[in-house]
Amino acid sequence: MKHLTIDNLPKYLRPAAKFIKHKEEASGLSTSRFVQDFSVCMIPKATFSRSLPDLCENLFLEGAEESLIYFTPALLGQKVARKLFSKNLSENLKKEIATPAVKLLEKKSEDNKKVLPVKAAIALAATIIPLTEFSLNYIKNLLTLKVFKKSDFKNIASLENNTEDKSQQEKVKNSAKKNITIAGGIYAGLLGLAGLLATGGKNSKILQNLSEFILAPGTKIFNTKSKKAKNFCDKYFSLDFNSQDGKLVMSKGQLTTCVLTGGAGYFGASADRGKENLKETATRFPVVGLYVITGSSFVEKGFKKLLKKVGKCKNIIGKNLEVPNFDKLGVLAQNLANKKNTSAEKEYLSLAKQKVLISGLPYIFSIGVMGFFVSGMTRYFTKKRYENSQKSTQKNLIERYEATHKKRIYL
Repeated sequence: MKHLTIDNLPKYLRPAAKFIKHKEEASGLSTSRFVQDFSVCMIPKATFSRSLPDLCENLFLEGAEESLIYFTPALLGQKVARKLFSKNLSENLKKEIATPAVKLLEKKSEDNKKVLPVKAAIALAATIIPLTEFSLNYIKNLLTLKVFKKSDFKNIASLENNTEDKSQQEKVKNSAKKNITIAGGIYAGLLGLAGLLATGGKNSKILQNLSEFILAPGTKIFNTKSKKAKNFCDKYFSLDFNSQDGKLVMSKGQLTTCVLTGGAGYFGASADRGKENLKETATRFPVVGLYVITGSSFVEKGFKKLLKKVGKCKNIIGKNLEVPNFDKLGVLAQNLANKKNTSAEKEYLSLAKQKVLISGLPYIFSIGVMGFFVSGMTRYFTKKRYENSQKSTQKNLIERYEATHKKRIYL
């Protein structure tokens, strides 16, 4: 059994297998989403940049977002907020900070009164990440205005090359400063609430209920009424950290919060620079935002259905399309070897190949489609919308001129 490990797979298969195994771990969410976001957002956007300001905006925004979203939560939560807010807990309760709130609520322990408010305080302290993500879009507008003296999206995207309207530039600048200030004010309020939860939460029923709602909204709202709704809400809307080996790591709920809060900043900052920018954001963000949150899971699910339908990968795809993690493949390979009278090593290699195919191909396919296709099509449609708008405006002017001209001749 000791030979049934990824390290003993052929060299050509080992890197992909290790990446997929890491992707299945709690800490792997940050790494896999970083690779995905870098491939889907930064590279395609840079490739299809329409001007130097457009290129610089994309590099700044995507680089800052990816570093902020995928690597800051663990650093801030584990190294800073956890130490700050849990210092008054006993050593045993400090360890419980890494236990997901959903599991703590299932235990219904009296210690939850002490632990959950502290966990909620840590989660609220980490809201600086989505609020900074919101602000980045406005910071981008300020930097483009400062460096390139441009605030009109038509000029930034090389649709036009007109002299900038000073009043419009002032409007963009003031809006950016206002929204950054609002984000800072919101975080100050949340940080104050975090301090209140950490210090007085154990003695207040109201604060304990609030802590539960912040950490496990699905459990708090739906309880046992709807298991699917409860699990979905807890998975995608909880501000609680995930954990691995007793350490705090980014959760899908935190990722969703970043995408949605960042989306508000995207739309607001885009609207400030003109309807063309807003329409481009409205075309791209819903698709890419959903993909960043869910990853390639939708594509992978469809791919598994297809494989099962054609009778492929029967040994690894379960009845409900479940596929065992890499850690479970060794046991499965040994069972198959006993059943088929073959070697466990041979079965393990076969299962590993199937596992890489099932998880890897949809991941790569999604990156290609969501990245270059969406970026290319978004920019193409932006240009076509602008050209059609110009033709429509020109046509209206001609029709107005002809109508006026005929009127004069009649008179």
